Amino acid sequence: MAKITPFLWYDHNAEEAANYYCSVFKNSRVGRISRQGAGGPALVVAFELDGREFLALNGGPQFQFTEAVSFVVNCETQQEVDEYWSRLAAGGSESRCGWLKDRFGLSWQVVPTILGRLLADKDAAKAGRVMQAMLKMRKIDIARLQQAYDAG
Repeated sequence: MAKITPFLWYDHNAEEAANYYCSVFKNSRVGRISRQGAGGPALVVAFELDGREFLALNGGPQFQFTEAVSFVVNCETQQEVDEYWSRLAAGGSESRCGWLKDRFGLSWQVVPTILGRLLADKDAAKAGRVMQAMLKMRKIDIARLQQAYDAG
C-alpha cells in the first residue's frame, strides 16, 4: 500500500463509483471490498486507477465533494482530452478551464500537458494569450491554445 492514499467519502455508491472509474482509466482494478455483514452493501472499497491506490467509503450523506479537492488527468493528445472529458462529464456537469464534476460529484481537471509548457513560456505575451484563450474554454482545445500562442 502507498504511504499516502486518497480516501473518498460517498453517501451510498462507493462500489459503483470505483467500478465506473476503473472502466474509464486503463491499468485500473477494483481490489478488496469490506462489506457490512455477509453479502451486505460495501462499506470500504479499495481500487487502483492507472496504478494509483484509492479507498472509497460509503459513509452516508453528511459530507459532499467540493471543488476544493480535484484530480488532474494529464493528457498528451486532444484525443485523450476528448475521451476523458466525455466519459467523466457524462451524467455530471462541465465547468470552465478544463474542470468538470462527474456523476458522483467528484471534481476533475482534464488538462493537456502542453498547457503547462505554454503558460510557463518566458515570453509573457505568448503565455498571456494562452491564458486568455484557456479562460474562454470549458474543455481544453489544444489547437486553440497553440493558435493563441503562435498569434502575435
